[in-house]
Amino acid sequence: MRANVNALNEIKTKIASIKGNEVSISVNRGRKKIDKLKGFVENIYPSVFTFMTQKQERETFSYFDVLCGLVAIDGDIK
Repeated sequence: MRANVNALNEIKTKIASIKGNEVSISVNRGRKKIDKLKGFVENIYPSVFTFMTQKQERETFSYFDVLCGLVAIDGDIK
């Protein structure tokens, strides 16, 4: 249990470090459908973050989605 909390905190800090920078992400939507989106992390909240795509569409993801591998950030994370 403690390892998951540490992993979530690490993911939060990594996403906070790329806020405002342009990155690309891969989103597993299920049924072998993977969307690749380019844009930037717009806002960070306690349990979710928002992602603004180049097409000006706002997507919301949880940090747990990143932990489980449903969302993969392809950009450079510091």
